[in-house]
Amino acid sequence: MKRRFVLLLMTFSLPLQALEFSGNAALEWQQFTEDAVSPQQFDQSVTLSFQPKFRQDWNQGNDEITMELFLRGGSEDDARNHGDIRELKWLHVGSDDEWRIGIDSVFWGVTESRHLVDIINQTDRLEGLDGEDKLGQPMIHYTRIADWGVLDAFLLTGFREPGFHDAKGRLRLLLPVDDTQTGYESADGKHHVDVALRYSQGFGDSEIGVSLFHGTNRDPAFSVGSNAAGQPVLIPYYSQITQLGVDVQTIIEDWIWKLEMIARSSEAEAYVASTFGFEYTFYGIFDSAIDMGTLLEYSMENRFENAGVFDNDVFVGARFAFNDVQSSEVLAGLFYDVDLQSRSLRVEASRRLGSSWKMSVEAQFFNQINPQDPLFAFRQDDYLQLEAAYYF
Repeated sequence: MKRRFVLLLMTFSLPLQALEFSGNAALEWQQFTEDAVSPQQFDQSVTLSFQPKFRQDWNQGNDEITMELFLRGGSEDDARNHGDIRELKWLHVGSDDEWRIGIDSVFWGVTESRHLVDIINQTDRLEGLDGEDKLGQPMIHYTRIADWGVLDAFLLTGFREPGFHDAKGRLRLLLPVDDTQTGYESADGKHHVDVALRYSQGFGDSEIGVSLFHGTNRDPAFSVGSNAAGQPVLIPYYSQITQLGVDVQTIIEDWIWKLEMIARSSEAEAYVASTFGFEYTFYGIFDSAIDMGTLLEYSMENRFENAGVFDNDVFVGARFAFNDVQSSEVLAGLFYDVDLQSRSLRVEASRRLGSSWKMSVEAQFFNQINPQDPLFAFRQDDYLQLEAAYYF
């Protein structure tokens, strides 16, 4: 009996020995350089985030369970005290196909200034304006890999409502958002099941992706209403949409040409939007190890005038890779609205310190924002952000 117990204990302990634990903890300081539009909004905040990741595989690596969590606390903006399950999925790898079941994050797209075709995950709006941070999406994701290309099929089981900054938060909309009054076109509300397909294939130095999505719009429309206290608020509404997307990237010597285009239709409207441009890299500038990538992209759409931030806009940027042991990088980009002549500048820089620490700097400036521009809500929200992250 004792021998059987020992064998049973060894059987269950073997997978646990392969459990991988990683992640990071980060301290973030954010300072706004101008007085807020509303006197109740803060000028600076300090927050602490924690993002642990657990990974366990078996069956000779063909099966894997991954869990990644995200927590942030300590902000002046109560809405930023939040948490999310970024990933909690089972992955099974076959000879020519893959299954992912659970909560996951998926990214589509090639352009730098705008992630136009990227639609599977909801953006975590409390983590910044660049759209890089995503809320985990419950899904069943099947991938078929063949000589003719890669086919991804998604069944998205439920919609993730994003959080919004509260009344005293910075980088919020013109009015606070009351998500207790959120409306949906679908009678199923946030429980509507969305579907998506994507085909991708490489042709020499070019890659193309074609995607189709039908389900709940990730970008809400807002109407002005009143909350329980009779104060004016914005009320989000999520329509049902069908979106066809195309993304193309081709490399010609030191040039990378990029294109994203969508055709989207809903009960209220139908429109086409695109972002296209290039990145050209100068290697070893000034006889140094530094590479400089220059970026130029143009965004347009044919919705009614000034419906979005990217209806007739130019993005000019530069990316510096220092190619040093510390992986130092700098990315700077200027957005210019051709119609409204609004301008915004964004700078991001990062550098590793030793083997476990990483320092990041982020700055955002809004200049001459036209009152008709959707960015008008942020016209006095220039900020500088520093982050020190410890990776384990």
